Amino acid sequence: MPELPEVETIKRALENKIGFAQIIDVKINNPRLRITIPEDLSTKITQANICKYARVAKYIVIELDNGYSILWHMGMSGKVKISQYAPKIQDKHDHIIIKTSAGYVVYNDPRRFGLFTISETKNIGSNSFIKNIGIDPFDNKLTSTYLYDKLQKKAKTPIKIALLDQTIISGIGNIYASEILYESHILPMRICRDISVDDCVLLINNTRKVLLKAIEAGGSTLKDYKKPDGSLGYFQNMHCVYNKTGQKCPNCICDIKITGGIQKSIIGGRSTFYCKDLQK
Repeated sequence: MPELPEVETIKRALENKIGFAQIIDVKINNPRLRITIPEDLSTKITQANICKYARVAKYIVIELDNGYSILWHMGMSGKVKISQYAPKIQDKHDHIIIKTSAGYVVYNDPRRFGLFTISETKNIGSNSFIKNIGIDPFDNKLTSTYLYDKLQKKAKTPIKIALLDQTIISGIGNIYASEILYESHILPMRICRDISVDDCVLLINNTRKVLLKAIEAGGSTLKDYKKPDGSLGYFQNMHCVYNKTGQKCPNCICDIKITGGIQKSIIGGRSTFYCKDLQK
């Protein structure tokens, strides 16, 4: 699933390539996504001008000048293609094609777990999809005190699961949770009540560090994700532990013949990777 860095990469590409263009036409090839695309969506956004882009957790919000905003989530396998000209050949899973005054935007989603809908801009904050989302990792409101208080309420929950809780910190997914915990030298199975305020400082700093590096790298391409220009993200080449079972920990001097290298565990149904010597 595209996580915060991948969604931020897509948002920035739309800003740079499409900008404040006018939406000229919208073609819906398949309205059956996570929720059905509203029947009147094309009518409501056609001829409108784009006036603002934002990212809320893993959602892209595109504000229009007619009082509506597009709310867009990539789901498990969604990707965006941007081109100057209309696509000569449509791929099987090109569900939405948007013609703008600055070029074409195509939404492709093989598994159709994505979301593309509209909301009145004035009500976007109370939209059911985003109203309960937690603090953004780059928001100054994300402090060690805030995080510590939230984690104490989770008590016996493993810290890895808490990092994936979108009502605490928004936008962190499975890949980056493993990388953040590795950078913080914290075992993913440590329970929240054992996380100190100092640990929270580390977690916040390393969350921002890891996510910024991933954004600069254009995100991680593991299966479906590609950047809007068709190229691959390359942060997967910088992963320290994710999907590296049995390999040597890059920041550890332990003997891999003894430790077995990077470990894999299933926590909360999700694959989790860590170094049992470096992380405590």
